[in-house]
Amino acid sequence: MSSPESAAARGRMWARETDRARRPRGELRLTLMLWLSLLATLPPLLRVIDKGSWIPGGAVLSALILAAAFGLRRRGLPAIGVTAAELALWVLAVTGAFFSDAALWGFIPTGEVVTQASAAIRAASDEIAVGFAPIAATPAMSFVLVAALGLLTVGLDHVVMTARMPLLAAIALVIVWLIPSIVVPAPVDVGAFIVLAIAILALIRAENRTREAPVMAARSSGVAAVATVIGAVAIVGALVIAPALPAPTVGGVGAGVSARIDPSLDLGADLRQPGDTPVLTMRSDAAQLPNLRVTTLSIFDGAVWMPDRTRSVSLADAPLEPVVVSDGVALTESRTHVDVTQLSSAYLPIPYPAVGIEGLEGSWRSVPYSRTILSPQISAQGQSYDVVSNAPQPTLEQIRASAARVTEDQVDVYSLPADTPAIIGSTAREVTAGAATDYDRLEALQSWFRGPDFTYSLTAPVDDGFDDTGVAAVASFLEKKEGYCIHYAGSFALMARSLGMPSRIVVGFLPGAYTGDTVDGQRVAQVTTGQLHAWPEVYFEGIGWVPFEPTKSLGTATRFVSDASPSGGAGAEETAPAPTPTSTASAGARPDELRDEATGATAGGSDSAPDLRPALTILLIALAIGAAPALTGAARRGILRRRGTIGAAWALVQESAIDLGLAVPGAQSPRAFGARLVSAGAPQEDVAALVRAIERASYAPAGADPGGGDRPRAASASPHIAHADAARAGLLASHSSFERLRANLLPRSLVIRPGSAFADRDALA
Repeated sequence: MSSPESAAARGRMWARETDRARRPRGELRLTLMLWLSLLATLPPLLRVIDKGSWIPGGAVLSALILAAAFGLRRRGLPAIGVTAAELALWVLAVTGAFFSDAALWGFIPTGEVVTQASAAIRAASDEIAVGFAPIAATPAMSFVLVAALGLLTVGLDHVVMTARMPLLAAIALVIVWLIPSIVVPAPVDVGAFIVLAIAILALIRAENRTREAPVMAARSSGVAAVATVIGAVAIVGALVIAPALPAPTVGGVGAGVSARIDPSLDLGADLRQPGDTPVLTMRSDAAQLPNLRVTTLSIFDGAVWMPDRTRSVSLADAPLEPVVVSDGVALTESRTHVDVTQLSSAYLPIPYPAVGIEGLEGSWRSVPYSRTILSPQISAQGQSYDVVSNAPQPTLEQIRASAARVTEDQVDVYSLPADTPAIIGSTAREVTAGAATDYDRLEALQSWFRGPDFTYSLTAPVDDGFDDTGVAAVASFLEKKEGYCIHYAGSFALMARSLGMPSRIVVGFLPGAYTGDTVDGQRVAQVTTGQLHAWPEVYFEGIGWVPFEPTKSLGTATRFVSDASPSGGAGAEETAPAPTPTSTASAGARPDELRDEATGATAGGSDSAPDLRPALTILLIALAIGAAPALTGAARRGILRRRGTIGAAWALVQESAIDLGLAVPGAQSPRAFGARLVSAGAPQEDVAALVRAIERASYAPAGADPGGGDRPRAASASPHIAHADAARAGLLASHSSFERLRANLLPRSLVIRPGSAFADRDALA
């Protein structure tokens, strides 16, 4: 006879075994797959944010949250308690990692922690608004990234582990993966997307394997098949359709839509657009209308020129500093008025070098290093302002006596990549062999580029495969001698660096063309997206950054006159060109309208018919996306019909009920659910046959013949599928036309699974 203690022990053991049997299988595997899926979304972020401690920090925080949730579920804690515990862990971990100095005991948040966190979020927002990819991984940026990944983990854990909706989680993961690709347009990273697709499919498969009821076997296989189809469609869409979409660059916009500035020098797509969009008007008291710069690019990694990353200061608190030049170098002051009409940009187009600006609305900041103006909160759209600029006017003797050298070390303007082709340096030395001074060398380069050997072309770089800004493209351009402004500017800047001179590239606008209007005695010029331009600058001691214009057929070449000339010297402002490349008559036209020097023919105009291919592509993709749920739902029902088992038939009825807004509780017996189906309009005889078959399949002793219902057969030979189709038809017939249409076009069963938390509420209807 057993003792009471042993009986109690056996009871506890039986309770543990019962609890283990009731607990869904494979939750550890599912948790691991969710963590790996989250990590698979991180690689594209490296296009936007530099590598840093945020990568391991986010991975560790995500792992801690999922591990804690897994343990609490095994302890039987309710779902709401698990989520609350995850949020508490997230708060404590983030506080301890980033704000331990202000926290109680190093990890409990205080009011000071909230203040510091708010400041960090604002700082990160400013860095994102005015920065350029890849943004430095500052402490504020790392905090935002790690905290965001932690919150995403909490949300997806609830969606996958509690609500059992892995397809919804997959959509969220794909969106997170796509955001960096949208922010920084680039070719699809095939390898990274395949890793994400594999992780998502493994996640869906792992979730389906946690379903342990015998009749769920058919459903598991069917869902896995549908998930595989969805994954395959997603991969094909990313690799085939996405590259066909028009890139989000400047231009290509219609009337009433603001153009945007892309400082990555991807100007070719814009310049090849068939029409122009006016972006601003300007007028000035200068002898020649100046170029309007937007930003400067000094950092070059061998593939891309990147904007300078230097400090900015509030324009209200720290006005622009005066221009400092050597004794004897004249400064010419001019005033330029700009009205921005259709330009969405964080940067203002302004002449250089600006020393004062009036009329701006909102909060704006200046970058002392480049004298550019930007705002992290508002756009240049609609701004009307006056800019005072003081342009250095050295004589020819003064600039020849000045060395092209800079001692400041804010930005590296000397370095060349290790893989720079030899043709860049050898050509620079060959072209400048007879020059005695730095200025003479640069003037020789400028004249060589603008000479008869080169041709302005928008098509040659595309046809010959060097339509980018990397060193390989520069080498190809020097061989082909055909290209547009980015090729001329990039080649000039790299060749200057190969000669030991500091150089950078400016992105901005040519002055455009006069409209015929005058305001206060000044002629008004209109600037369009066709005047988007890039040009190089070289720094001279005692003078500053001097722009050059190497682009064939655009602007005015930078040259200075001798002090000994009758019209030269510092006082000869009317005849001596300013050292800013300015627009000639040719610059008022679109670059693709310029005369081709080789053929003497014009290359099309702005009156061409609009290119409808991007709009049609977007329309077709939108139609495909809109039809995807209906096609996927039909494919899912086809899979179930082909299986022909009672499990497949029962799943077909359950999912039909969900599509029509009926609740499908996991705890409700087949007989009770069948009664609800009959009351909703399903034929009683067909539902009764299905209920009897599912009860036999679910509760018959092992090895007993359930009536052949579990043997696959053709749909036409399966009475179960016939009963299920009749039940579905009856349910559809009892609902309104709108409800039937919604059930077929947007089947909710694709994301709401029978027996899940979201299917267990009548609020579904």
